[in-house]
Amino acid sequence: MTSSAQGRTDKGSPRMSAVEAAREASAQLAELVGRRPYAVTSLRAGDEGWAVDVEVTEIERIPDTASVMATYHVELDREGRLMAYEQTKRYSRGQAGRG
Repeated sequence: MTSSAQGRTDKGSPRMSAVEAAREASAQLAELVGRRPYAVTSLRAGDEGWAVDVEVTEIERIPDTASVMATYHVELDREGRLMAYEQTKRYSRGQAGRG
């Protein structure tokens, strides 16, 4: 879909790289929810931008396996602006088979 090596798409808008999209989604989500991202678990490019799933530690507990985690689905436009986000899962870190 890329028409040149400069990262321009057929629509003429610059498309950020996957790494940039993951960083942007994590940073913007952290600013909104006030929690530090733990991991990016899913990343998909689409015609309109990026869809990114980010795991966040919601509540830190001791031991660490008792901490409460959450997965957020984040949507970015082509330039990396946050368009939407929602919490899709919440679980204990030590919980096996959390899917």
